Amino acid sequence: MIIKRSDHNPILEPTSKEFWEAEAVFNGCPIVKDDKIFMVYRALSRTHYHETAKTRMMISDIGIAESTDNGDHFENRRKLIFPEENWERFGCEDPRITKLNDKYYIFYTALSEYPFNVNGIKVGVAISKDLQTITEKHPVTPFNAKGMTLFPEKINGKMVALLTVNTDMPPAKICIATFDKEDEMWSEDYWNEWYKNHDQYMLSLARKKEDQVEVGAPPIKTTEGWLVIYSYTKNYFTRQPIFTIEAVLLDLNDPSKIIARTEVPILHPEEYYEKIGHVENVVFPSGAILNEDKLEIYYGTSDTFCCKAEVSLSTLLDHMIEGKRKHACLVRANENPIIVPNPNSSWESKAVFNPASLYLNGKFHIVYRAMSWDNTSTMGYAISPDGINIEYRSPTPIYVPRESFEQKKQPNGNSGCEDPRLTHIDDKIYMCYTAYDSISVPRVALSWIYEKDFLEKNWNWSKPILISAPDLDDKDALVFPQKYNGKYILVHRISEDIDIAFCENLEFIGQEYLEEQLWIYPRKGWWDSRKVGASTPPVRTPEGWVMLYHGVSDEGIYRVGAVLLDLNDPSKILGRTDLPIFEPQTDYEKNGQINNVVFPCGANLVNDELYVFYGGGDTVIGMAKVNINKLLDVLKKDGWN
Repeated sequence: MIIKRSDHNPILEPTSKEFWEAEAVFNGCPIVKDDKIFMVYRALSRTHYHETAKTRMMISDIGIAESTDNGDHFENRRKLIFPEENWERFGCEDPRITKLNDKYYIFYTALSEYPFNVNGIKVGVAISKDLQTITEKHPVTPFNAKGMTLFPEKINGKMVALLTVNTDMPPAKICIATFDKEDEMWSEDYWNEWYKNHDQYMLSLARKKEDQVEVGAPPIKTTEGWLVIYSYTKNYFTRQPIFTIEAVLLDLNDPSKIIARTEVPILHPEEYYEKIGHVENVVFPSGAILNEDKLEIYYGTSDTFCCKAEVSLSTLLDHMIEGKRKHACLVRANENPIIVPNPNSSWESKAVFNPASLYLNGKFHIVYRAMSWDNTSTMGYAISPDGINIEYRSPTPIYVPRESFEQKKQPNGNSGCEDPRLTHIDDKIYMCYTAYDSISVPRVALSWIYEKDFLEKNWNWSKPILISAPDLDDKDALVFPQKYNGKYILVHRISEDIDIAFCENLEFIGQEYLEEQLWIYPRKGWWDSRKVGASTPPVRTPEGWVMLYHGVSDEGIYRVGAVLLDLNDPSKILGRTDLPIFEPQTDYEKNGQINNVVFPCGANLVNDELYVFYGGGDTVIGMAKVNINKLLDVLKKDGWN
């Protein structure tokens, strides 16, 4: 989906002019009053000696600021809530504000013990009628909790709240509480009774026990349900947690019921202000405003700044709600796998996989990686009239290791010519592949053959050249089928990103190796979070170039996505699928030399059908296809993320 960060981010920054907010201002929660946006936010002071704690420390207060330009800039900053009572004496953090009837309820985290511990991290509330003064304050939960927020109207005659229970005593749980009367919100008797059965009030949102969910913004009423923007942190208790923002839709009349939720993050750390600060790589939702179809999400970054981003509400809901969600999946051929290892041919007896393909003269020409039992990779060749049935299969390899850089240096080590991609330009067919000698790093090699020789099975390949830099692991390379500004485009992968390079010629005269221009990145917390690599040479459509890529999750599962590239400037990305369009499901994809792998290297557009040839489990070859118009609809809907 298309989510746009504000060009004015950060919309609020620390100021050295004020002691109490000199170190950080973050986790802002907005509310509209008198044609202005007021934002309450957490402010972190300079380090100073604290008499009660008997040490130097930073203290959190809650500030408030005003905006007259739709939240792009804030002024009139001042302290609104600060430690006054014993139950909040070591800080007031992370406010959420809701107006109900004629009162503004500001819930926040109250710290009562130092050193900080779970027994002293609880919820407090401050009430104001004018956002100028606080008329009353109360401690709320007698147990560890954070992130409490009130629904902006009564539901079935009751006040309703969300809160994160046991935030610092995992597993944290987002729960619902209902109140007949206002003072029940700070009644210790009420909460003690409620806590006994709090699991009954939990919204089941965590996908894994290692993940952490926390309340983000106050709920927003939509025609489809209550929309709640919340924090989802993968691998929370490790050294590398992944902070993301997600959304859930709750039933209007019974918010304990989940109607829909996002399957992938709305936002994850990408910009400098999200990556650098007191706590690096953090985005944390804290508020939201709905203006017609524009949903503005306010969030804290790196525990240092206040920021905002916007997304179309209708687009977001379409992504969440089953039946409205546009999704295009590759459909496997029932006959899969279409090519399997041949025990009678030693060169392809162990595995056949990762096939490139061309559609020439009404037939599919498949060039695939073949592996022998001593782990030497060569190239095999097959012809199919329909992408399923094989009418010809080469009895011997059509391409073998010829140069030192691809010949085995270590007995039984993986070596040879791997994972081809084919591109037809004029009267030549170019092949990029991974060259590996079992000792050095894998590198990109390039060879070509005349189309006439290819069709006549005269395998007169040119002498291969290495086009990637030495000492760099470089794979997943392909030649773009059309020049741009007089230059050839090559796509490859160093490290975890997809890179793009521009070359004057394909003989690499005057240029020794491919440049590295980072182009397409993994998305932390998504299905393609660990690494991404180009899968198939792009196909041209009236809407743009469509290129498939593979993404690897944190769990090591290989899935397939797609990007839409501008026709006139293919380096410009117009769309990227939010969800994978293909993933391991069958036994031959889930089990093999490498489990849970689907790995395309060839895609051909024939009569609006995109035929995709792929390796399954690094062992066999399958074919799957999708209607290109359906895929384009999804790519245009998802936009660039």
